[in-house]
Amino acid sequence: MKKFNTLFSAGLLAVASQQTVAADLTIEVQNLTQGMYFTPVAVVAHAPTASLFEVGEAASTEIQAMAEGGSLDGLVTIATSINADVLAEPSTGPLGPTSSVAGSFMTAQGNTVLSIVAMILPSNDGFIGLDNWVIPTEVGTYTVYLNAYDAGTEANDEIIGGGAPGTPGFPAAPFLTDLGTGGSGVTNTESNAMVHIHPGNIGDDSSTDGISDVKNSIHRWLNPVAKVTVTVN
Repeated sequence: MKKFNTLFSAGLLAVASQQTVAADLTIEVQNLTQGMYFTPVAVVAHAPTASLFEVGEAASTEIQAMAEGGSLDGLVTIATSINADVLAEPSTGPLGPTSSVAGSFMTAQGNTVLSIVAMILPSNDGFIGLDNWVIPTEVGTYTVYLNAYDAGTEANDEIIGGGAPGTPGFPAAPFLTDLGTGGSGVTNTESNAMVHIHPGNIGDDSSTDGISDVKNSIHRWLNPVAKVTVTVN
């Protein structure tokens, strides 16, 4: 099992030290898919007046950067600016099928909800998402299952590309060794520009042509795609 490291800014530590600790949490995220990978996961405890993303609303540029390229930089910056508590570790690498990542942190008073995001690969702008889940006040272990969301920022062409925000295609990550090449593209349009439940990959069975660079026998999924275990100590 992988482990998170805790990322705090000096300012966040100063604020937290002045507040009564609201909760001592251990968070575990498990990949439930057959052949999909998650980029490094961001777990954020924050006030209920804030939100990392909202289903049915346009994705922020920070969510777009995470969903299209796996970058957590913008989200961590925002979380720090609102005095959120953050677990994120880009160097842990991809989270493969059946694998888990876990970490612990103390939340500051007022940070009473939990949000979680990570890009799903291979996908154009798919991500796992937990939005403003209320942290229990009772000591115990709680389980939450996460759906896959589509950021609505890029057409799901299922073609290998650069992975930069606004650029067609998904990143050709070196750990994705079972992809095809030469796909013509499933689609070049996105009919829903808001954050919504991801329709899933279509894929095909060709390694050298077809409509997709995604394998239909490996990279398709049904919800839920992730299991989160929250332990309140």
